Amino acid sequence: MSRGGRHVYAALSVLAAGALVLTGCSKGGSDASDNNKQDKENAARQQKSIKFGDTADSTGPAAAVAGAKSGGTMEVLQRDSFAHLDPGQIYVSDEMALSQLIHRGLTGYKATSTDGKSHEVVGDLATDSGTTTDGGKTWKYTLKDGIKFQDGTPITSKDIRQTVERLFAPFINQGPSYLQQWLANTSGADYRKLLPDGPYKGKHLPSSVLETPDAKTIIFHFKTPHSDLPYALAMAGYSVVSAKGDTQAKYDKTPVVTGPYKIQSFKSGKSMVLVKNTNWDPKTDPIRHQYVDQFNFTFNQQFETSTKALLADSGADQTGVSLSNQVDAGNLSSVLKDPKMKSRTISGYQPYVGQMNINMSHPAMKDKTVREAIAYALPITPFVRAFGGTDAMEVAGGLISPTVSGYDPTFDPFGKKKKPAGDPVKAKALLKKAGKLGMKLTFGYTNTPEGQQYSTAMAAGLKKAGFNVQRQEIPAETYYDQVSKLDNNYDIFHTAWGADWPSASTVIPPLYDGRVIADGAQNYSQINDPKVNSEIDRINKITDPVKAAAEWEKLDQYIVKDVVNVVPTAYYKQTQIAGSKVGGLVYDDVIGGVDPRRLFVK
Repeated sequence: MSRGGRHVYAALSVLAAGALVLTGCSKGGSDASDNNKQDKENAARQQKSIKFGDTADSTGPAAAVAGAKSGGTMEVLQRDSFAHLDPGQIYVSDEMALSQLIHRGLTGYKATSTDGKSHEVVGDLATDSGTTTDGGKTWKYTLKDGIKFQDGTPITSKDIRQTVERLFAPFINQGPSYLQQWLANTSGADYRKLLPDGPYKGKHLPSSVLETPDAKTIIFHFKTPHSDLPYALAMAGYSVVSAKGDTQAKYDKTPVVTGPYKIQSFKSGKSMVLVKNTNWDPKTDPIRHQYVDQFNFTFNQQFETSTKALLADSGADQTGVSLSNQVDAGNLSSVLKDPKMKSRTISGYQPYVGQMNINMSHPAMKDKTVREAIAYALPITPFVRAFGGTDAMEVAGGLISPTVSGYDPTFDPFGKKKKPAGDPVKAKALLKKAGKLGMKLTFGYTNTPEGQQYSTAMAAGLKKAGFNVQRQEIPAETYYDQVSKLDNNYDIFHTAWGADWPSASTVIPPLYDGRVIADGAQNYSQINDPKVNSEIDRINKITDPVKAAAEWEKLDQYIVKDVVNVVPTAYYKQTQIAGSKVGGLVYDDVIGGVDPRRLFVK
């Protein structure tokens, strides 16, 4: 998943290997030894696997939050508005956080501790996390009794079929594609050939692929085993869509929801109001609560603005929170040091890895020497500093996060951990060797204060190496929509990605498989390397997770060092604060931020 504004929340990485490596970048202010200890603890905790729950685990209601009470209005301060509300189009962290309140799927992640550190995959709309008797080639789900859409319509297997089949339609181009590829038994974008128009012209998936024999039963048939299906179905992108209410592309603005809250109003770029969904039954839901009467979202609240408002803690901001905004760089150090803020502060390590994409579809970028020059020249210090130093980020060497099995802390092919300011001298020599001194480089960046800051400094570093850098701003709300267009004019642009569940198989294939290159897909750099493609197929067949993790790391290193289509920048951390009257405040490892499902007004 992409980091919102960032692109993600399925970013559900639950395997880790090793401690994080602190670097010489600018510090946010807290003690480095404390940071290192906490990072090690986070990594060790996230090494624990997540179990698949049975019927008992999947039975609602969710365990009560200590001290919680119903009522009140909560103010939500968000930087970015929501570009997509249709589940099938959701693959960005901000929208995935919202989905926790409004959408439900066959499965979901249930917190099994009060601190957001332990989870299990359970049946959400289904009675359990799924049953298979043939090693993962066939999966059966049974829908619970009493589950309804916001309009009171019962949720049936017809809706699940509609949800799955519409994912093959051309207008669905932003969400995940794991399930579609598995059903079609193919890699890349060829899955669309199985049902090119979705269900909208009268054709449907055959029973040999998807069975819905009665109103409550759904059976998935795969040609090869897919033991990760319960993880995949827990993604927001596979939440249920109403067959009756499906308005195709228009559904993206007015979805028929199933969660504890429904959308009362949405003014894109301005505001959103969520109110209680009276057709949500807590007895069917082991994951969510409905304590708050109303959530008032206000958009265009930059990190500094939301931080200052929540620190001031006056008026409506006493019940203020943000699903995604982090504490801004200027205040991060003081917030982490202030004992009075401890009860209103949550922090955690996220699964995201930042990367500067080099657009391989542009003729000038096809020269590997030019790409190497970009890699050596690019300074990482400005990027880390813009978000608050090492309290907010860790300089990255590769594409696999420290929270994912296979991570190699020693891998650093361009010396970023030792020289985070870049190596313009070496880069300039490479650019001269390529005969490209003074070449134009179009740098697309998100139009936020942080984006302005890091892009300006990064551009200066690239100019020292001999590039003629032209910066172009991109609206934060639609940033990932813009950079995922095949014909975008950006030579370089930054994205961040986190594993969708406990495997690097949810990192390398979505981002670097040349067969998935398409408008809206996540192969942002448009890499199409035969070795990468064939290795993806080979490693995906390895059933031993330890052996697979080692092979994914080898492929990670080949991509970064030998292909050079991206330059890793940073591993992400998150610190958030809330008003003094916000109860149930917890950082959830799976969500990668505040858990909105347990919030209440004190």
